[in-house]
Amino acid sequence: MNSKQAGVTMDTFLEGIWRQNPVFVMVLGMCPTLAVTVSAVNALGMGVATTFVLVCSCGLISLMRHQIPKEVRIATYIVIIATFVTLVDYIIQAVSLTLYDALGAFIQLIVVNCIILGRVEAHAAKNPPLPAMVNALGMGIGFTLGLLALGSVREILGVGQLFGYTLFGANFQPWVVMVLPPGGFFVLGAWLLLFAVLTKRKQANAAIAESSVQGGRHGA
Repeated sequence: MNSKQAGVTMDTFLEGIWRQNPVFVMVLGMCPTLAVTVSAVNALGMGVATTFVLVCSCGLISLMRHQIPKEVRIATYIVIIATFVTLVDYIIQAVSLTLYDALGAFIQLIVVNCIILGRVEAHAAKNPPLPAMVNALGMGIGFTLGLLALGSVREILGVGQLFGYTLFGANFQPWVVMVLPPGGFFVLGAWLLLFAVLTKRKQANAAIAESSVQGGRHGA
């Protein structure tokens, strides 16, 4: 059985990375996006934690989709998601107390992250486990890349470092605003503008290509 027959295509995976990127396209999960992206390490930690919960939750819920009564499906989803969030919470606490303290309550708040609930309801509850987990993985990677894009810029401009490594000399003057709450909004706005420009350019190129094809057909 090939991947297409199994319901898994490349678009299943890539959907959340570009076309429906949670941060830059759907603009979801903005609380952790703005709060924890003061550094690339924090951004990566939150992204990996969210991806783990997303993939595991979607896989289990997809596996149980025919057994979960519709009347209590949301409550059941939350219980399942909360179980994996608790697991992630203990893992991060055991691996790095520094990261655990930096992420704070936002680890527990993964339970109510609209990215996870939305993906569970819209995709995992309607598809077999493999496509659901592949789609969730793509969505999680897209979310992680979005957090890294913000965290890297804020850390580079805010403290002159990336993943703790100094990038500039002693004469570099940090942009302190970048590690403050307003900096998160500034950087997010800049990335959203870039994505909007790229999307508009892609649509314009597609329209030009379509017009050329139609013109060629009429000419023939």
